[in-house]
Amino acid sequence: MTKFNYSQKPWWKQAYEAAMEALEDSKMKISQIDGIVFTGMSSAAAGEHQTHKVSLLSDLFKTNVPIIETPSVCSGGGVSVWTAGRLGLKNVLALSGDKIVYNISEITTDNIMSAAERVIEQSEGMLFPVQNALVWQQYMNKYDANMDDLALIAFKNHQNAVLNPKAYFYNRPVSLERIKNSPVVASPLRLLDCSLSINGGSAVIVSSEKTDIEIIGTGFATDYLLTFGRDEITHFRATQLAAKQAFEEAKLKPSDINVAEVHDAFTSVELFSYEDLGFADVGKGKDLIRSGKLSLDGQLPINPSGGLKAKGHPVSVTGLAQIYEVTNQLRGKCDKRQIKPVPKIGLCHNIGGAGGSVTVHILKKIT
Repeated sequence: MTKFNYSQKPWWKQAYEAAMEALEDSKMKISQIDGIVFTGMSSAAAGEHQTHKVSLLSDLFKTNVPIIETPSVCSGGGVSVWTAGRLGLKNVLALSGDKIVYNISEITTDNIMSAAERVIEQSEGMLFPVQNALVWQQYMNKYDANMDDLALIAFKNHQNAVLNPKAYFYNRPVSLERIKNSPVVASPLRLLDCSLSINGGSAVIVSSEKTDIEIIGTGFATDYLLTFGRDEITHFRATQLAAKQAFEEAKLKPSDINVAEVHDAFTSVELFSYEDLGFADVGKGKDLIRSGKLSLDGQLPINPSGGLKAKGHPVSVTGLAQIYEVTNQLRGKCDKRQIKPVPKIGLCHNIGGAGGSVTVHILKKIT
């Protein structure tokens, strides 16, 4: 994983740097990679429009193996790993690099909104903060949650990011008071309830060989692009389905998880995802964040990396960065933010759009 920041390196260089770290970590050479799955959405950046990315990557890595592109916006990283595990190849490099922030806000926002419905919802001003604010309003009315609950989520994730050298908010503490008083973006969501658009890259090697970390359960589900055309809007059905698949394959239950990276594009999404993933009963996510159990020294640390909220969210890269964090936690390699005792089983939850596509991966330390 690269450091998440506003570097203006092209997307392919972000991906390349992450791939080199992955190869070094696995003690492999690129010649041992039998296939590549790439995900990204930033190639429309000025001077970087490239529709034949698989051939560019062939040139970059000097390889002729099959290269597949899986553009799934914010869930692209998770989808790339899900796909890599189903190719029947020995060693597959799942890879992403995105340069999301490169221009004025209006253009960056328009690019990000290509992940949503562009005719009906957007014509009514339904940018992602607005969509998620409306969902959260309904949730608060139904389950008696409040904005202080979301502030606790943001504060927890910022505390963790302060200890993560690859997070944007590394060594940049943010107080609970600052979070509660940050500007309103889409009422009632505030600026510090929203994840940070950022640039970066990440890579994971999925191998059929025996390694110290095994993916023991995976799930992948989709839902309608039109957010308000769904039967249920206060929860994401795709998360529920993907989690069910992953837990059944792993032969585990939510209480078996020791650490989780949960997709917090907005703090509200993290809260009701506790319920969608089975960590809390429906309507009880607020009780879980209030309990203190989700902090680094709690019973179930969530987003030890800082999450999208404070580590940063380079869209397609996020799902791979989650696996990077959980793998290092299971290996006991996270230094000041290391969970103790070292966890044995971790979960990664990656959402595309406003619940339109979701992957869940469960990882286990084997040796």
